[in-house]
Amino acid sequence: MTPITSSEAVAGFFERVASQQISEPAELDAIWAALPVVTVDEILGDWRGGELPSGHPMDGQLEKVGWHGKWFRSWYDVAPMVCRDADGKLYSNTEIGKGEASLWPVGFRGEVTASMVYDGQPVIDHFKRVDENTLMGIMNGKTSLVRDRHFYFYLQRDDDHADEGGK
Repeated sequence: MTPITSSEAVAGFFERVASQQISEPAELDAIWAALPVVTVDEILGDWRGGELPSGHPMDGQLEKVGWHGKWFRSWYDVAPMVCRDADGKLYSNTEIGKGEASLWPVGFRGEVTASMVYDGQPVIDHFKRVDENTLMGIMNGKTSLVRDRHFYFYLQRDDDHADEGGK
């Protein structure tokens, strides 16, 4: 696929978020490649998330478990599976996430970017900046690669819920 500009990547990203139509992994990879890396300190905070459907078997699964997003409170205080309970309250679902996680600068596809390493499973989520309040994520690891396909998702700052839940 031909490389795209960063402005084309941002426009294509937001089109896919809005439509929620299935994208080819190569299209999502082209968007990823055009976005800038981020540091761990730049992504600290609370985030709400959504999927970028690509035909991966995980497409649609996060909604079924009430996934809201992720809490990056510090490098070593990370809740990867923030969900809503039956009353609508946010909580860290450590059962589904198999524990919690930590943040590290990790090399992926020739670039070092902020990444979340799960404590209890061989999975790493890598992040790149779409804009100051939006990240694109790619889930990577032994158990998340299915038919050589990654799971793609996004996060948006969630300052409205920063005081909910927690530890």
